[in-house]
Amino acid sequence: MIPFSILDLAPIVEGSDAQDALARARRLATHADRTGYNRYWLAEHHNMPGIASAATAVMIAHAGQDTERIRLGAGGIMLPNHAPIMVAEQFGTLEAIYPGRIDLGLGRAPGGDQAVAHALRRTLVGGEDRFPKEVVELQAWLDDVQPGQRVKAVPGAGTKIPLWILGSSTFGAQLAAHLGLPYAFASHFAPGMMKQAISIYRQTFQPSEQLKQPYVMLGYNMIAAETDAEADHIASSLRRTFVNLRRGTPTRLAPPDPSFDAEIQPHERVMLNQVLSCSAIGSPETVKRKVQAFIDETGADELILASHIFDEDKRMRSYEIAAEVREGLTPAKAASITS
Repeated sequence: MIPFSILDLAPIVEGSDAQDALARARRLATHADRTGYNRYWLAEHHNMPGIASAATAVMIAHAGQDTERIRLGAGGIMLPNHAPIMVAEQFGTLEAIYPGRIDLGLGRAPGGDQAVAHALRRTLVGGEDRFPKEVVELQAWLDDVQPGQRVKAVPGAGTKIPLWILGSSTFGAQLAAHLGLPYAFASHFAPGMMKQAISIYRQTFQPSEQLKQPYVMLGYNMIAAETDAEADHIASSLRRTFVNLRRGTPTRLAPPDPSFDAEIQPHERVMLNQVLSCSAIGSPETVKRKVQAFIDETGADELILASHIFDEDKRMRSYEIAAEVREGLTPAKAASITS
């Protein structure tokens, strides 16, 4: 049975605030733990009025407080924003709180626009992309202390916390394959290069101490309800979020409003069709059919589900339906993906 995981951005909904978003995240992590999800990940974003997960490591510690077995992690930490030793210390601390349950997914984007990058003091010396070197440096901080090593990550050293490479292009696929790390592709919002990236990763993968065989986790939008019509109604919030983001006017997560669909311009509909191509929106039967087809097409080893839903109860129910559907899915085959 293919593992299902959850990617949470701790959305701030209209009429609410960050405090409420943090409470919802904690309840969702607990719900995921009880319904058999494999991982609960949070993602680093900055200067986004509808996302409360900027302090990602703090969020992970908070969200995991009432959980018992689910893996907790970042999907991901935007490594160029941070000194690798500080990331090692933060996640070493999380490993001490939740031993054997911490994942660390790494991305190379700033988690915001160029103004955010400037505010974060993010620079590229001489135009160099330091991300690959910083991933290797972070691995070293989390590895066993070497003889004569004067600076150590405390906590962190010796934990060997599993690292993941995140990506939405072939760059991350090549890096993950070269380092022998698992690869998570952001197909839930940038599916354009998914097939090419998976193919490159699997074909060029080099085994490592952490991972002997390639392992692909794919992002997937999940909005499940009792009927197709109800799910489509709920999904109007997600469509509005993407359209507003592309218009340069990001907002808090709005309640469902099908009338907004009438305002969507033709070129925006083309964008939505492309961006949301890796999605299951519908009844349990519809969701099962779409997810099975996606697994058959990609051979994904794991799916990480994003459910951008305004109403908390309906969001919880969407994840319940997904967990129920998973029981009837056929295991992934070794899909032959061509770019």
